[in-house]
Amino acid sequence: MLNKWFLNKNVFLSVKPFSALKDSFRAGYSRHHLIKDIIAGLTVGVIAIPLSMALAIASGVAPQYGLYTAIVAGILIALTGGSRFNISGPTAAFVVILYPVTQQFGLSGLLMATLLSGVILVLMALFRLGRLIEYIPLPVTLGFTCGIGIVIATLQIKDFLGLTIEKMPSHYIEKVQIIAGALPSIHWADAAIGVLTLVILTQWHRLRLPIPGHLPAVIIATLCTLGLMAFDFEVATIGSAFQYTLADGSTGYGIPNSLPEFMLPWEIPNAQGEKVLWNFETIQSLLPAAFSMAVLGAIESLLCAVILDNMTDTKHHSNNELLAQGLGNIAAPFFGGITATAAIARSVTNVKAGAVSPIASIVHALLVLFALMFFAKALSYLPLSSMAALLLLVAWNMANVGQIIQLVRRSGRNEIAVLLTCLILTVIFDMVIAITVGVLLASLLFIRTIAEMTKSIALPAPEDLDDVLVYRISGPLFFAAADNLFADLHDKTVHTDHEIKHIVLQCDAVTVLDTGGIHALTRFVQHMLPHQQLYMCNMQFQPLRMIVKSNGVAEIQKINFAPDLTETFNKIRLFEQQENQA
Repeated sequence: MLNKWFLNKNVFLSVKPFSALKDSFRAGYSRHHLIKDIIAGLTVGVIAIPLSMALAIASGVAPQYGLYTAIVAGILIALTGGSRFNISGPTAAFVVILYPVTQQFGLSGLLMATLLSGVILVLMALFRLGRLIEYIPLPVTLGFTCGIGIVIATLQIKDFLGLTIEKMPSHYIEKVQIIAGALPSIHWADAAIGVLTLVILTQWHRLRLPIPGHLPAVIIATLCTLGLMAFDFEVATIGSAFQYTLADGSTGYGIPNSLPEFMLPWEIPNAQGEKVLWNFETIQSLLPAAFSMAVLGAIESLLCAVILDNMTDTKHHSNNELLAQGLGNIAAPFFGGITATAAIARSVTNVKAGAVSPIASIVHALLVLFALMFFAKALSYLPLSSMAALLLLVAWNMANVGQIIQLVRRSGRNEIAVLLTCLILTVIFDMVIAITVGVLLASLLFIRTIAEMTKSIALPAPEDLDDVLVYRISGPLFFAAADNLFADLHDKTVHTDHEIKHIVLQCDAVTVLDTGGIHALTRFVQHMLPHQQLYMCNMQFQPLRMIVKSNGVAEIQKINFAPDLTETFNKIRLFEQQENQA
């Protein structure tokens, strides 16, 4: 069966690499469009340079690996993807998954998990799961993104305040306890730089300048850092926190000014310089994290594409975008790149800056490469507290506080319960548990709500038929609703002042009848008093088809069917005439 599925060419017809690029050129791509893409790409690149390094640091690896991700994945995903405007690279949402993997398995484990997540994304594309985002309720999405924002913000407090913490524990509650205990060790110079960066980031828009606030914030913060260091104040920077080994064996500080080198992820030694023993057991231990990366990457990239479609009145190709994300995450680890997906904030900036095609994303990646090659030494002076401030702002944006307040105001208790459940589970446990439980809880609550909508309404019977009960069934007759409805009907037929011989069910408002509904219907027929007749009329197509399929059931054969109430009452009159004559 599976072989036939793979041999079916239709499976692959829905997955077409380079679709977004082809769409852009088919629509007509001129020199004017190229200039707009270059401007947009440079604008986003300015934001991506410090953010990529900050996200790599937050994920537990050296900052250059974030730049490698923006370069390799940024170009490959843009070329092969299904969205014209997505900007892909490291994103804050992954931090809560990547950091524990790095702590346990080191860089090699992180790159291997990224590679596995890429394979999973490709399989998701081939199985045409590109519309996955449509089946995740909004409270679930808001809940786990807000939870991720809270975790990211918590992780940044250490560098933002310059706290002395040797190693951050894996569980959130323990993290909070460690941070609270380390507050007396606050380093005021780091904290001052962090606060300055945060103020510039949040207030820069008031100047109404076309330049994004990220670049001025880190430049001003870096200059202030150099000023403080000139007066013998210590401020933690990328150069002081990260080192690398040069070709001659000496140690360099900050990030290397060289192209990403080809490497085999499974050959990279761990922090102790030992080669990781990769076997089935080790791979198996990485699979949960890889699956989490793939699911989150799919959700974030497709959600980003939907947002951009609404902004630009275009249409993305969801399965193609998943394929591109998979290819990007398969290729990036071989050049030191960590997990990548579409970054919503950078992609929105890309659109607002006038992007027309995926060329803008390629320009953004080339700018990151240019900065790596020619400004690596300058980047080593960036203060860690500024990097933390950047991520604090990202975490705040991810929390979607405004949308959560709106949802709480306009929604019922069910949606609020789902949101809070996802938020708490994301913070305390992880995103996969939160999404799984959230979707399950939302589904169960939705089923209960729909089931409560299924009701029976009493209708008047003709005056000449005093032994008839008539009910109009409104709502779907499915497993969660049918048992209660027919039990209620049974009670009504038993507890009456006079003998009931005929029960009529008008089903024009019954849109769905499933096997659970058929089972409840047969039980209702079984429990009807002797000599009672059941009539069903005004059946819609789906319920009628289900009845026909179940025609072999003895109880179903006892039911009398009619096109409408008039015909039903005529059948009852004819039946009573025949009974009286007998």
